[in-house]
Amino acid sequence: MALDIRWTTKADIELDHLIIYLESEWGESVVKAFMKKLYDFLEILSEFPEIGSMQYPEKKIRGFSLTKQVSIFYKIDGNQIILLDLFDNRSDPKRKDAL
Repeated sequence: MALDIRWTTKADIELDHLIIYLESEWGESVVKAFMKKLYDFLEILSEFPEIGSMQYPEKKIRGFSLTKQVSIFYKIDGNQIILLDLFDNRSDPKRKDAL
């Protein structure tokens, strides 16, 4: 049974920032490729929610490296997956502690 995926405001804002960055630095074709990869992954995630490794066991937060530069953090809550953050792996790693 596929789980529903819910975006937090933080994850939604981070996606917007990533899209703006990719478009300004690399162009529309890179944005399209990234979005396809993201939504293909989300389809798989909804079917196999434990695909990500446990990153913060005490908070039940899982992570998955979508690309070399971007990781997705999420948690499973009943019959839904909550996307917490899309993290730019080149950023300050301390920012992940805010999850």
